[in-house]
Amino acid sequence: MISALVGHGKPRRLLTELLERHQIVSSPQMLAEFVEVMSREKFAEVGRSRLASFLSILVRRATIVSVKHTRRVIAQDPEDDMVLSTALKASASCIVSGDEHLLGLKSFRGVKIVTVEEMLETLGPRTAAS
Repeated sequence: MISALVGHGKPRRLLTELLERHQIVSSPQMLAEFVEVMSREKFAEVGRSRLASFLSILVRRATIVSVKHTRRVIAQDPEDDMVLSTALKASASCIVSGDEHLLGLKSFRGVKIVTVEEMLETLGPRTAAS
């Protein structure tokens, strides 16, 4: 989500495709972490109104699931466990990430973990090339 908001390339194209034709899943905890990261100084150029607009679209179009418990899986970065728990709670088929800890798992309890590029390829040539 950060790369889609900050950049203009493949992450934004993928997010647009997923919002328009597929289902995105998140949780209040994941959204809170996103807002916390985006409030850091290095993202100051994004601006509050742009962030608020992005979040508004995301919350309206995504499925937000409540996650009460997280499974301890990634010792190096326990915050990544929330991503896994959210995906499981929502019965997601894929997690799209650039995080090396998540990608290192390749899958978790039947949920594939892929890069933006891999997801674009999975969705087909029209999405990957546009």
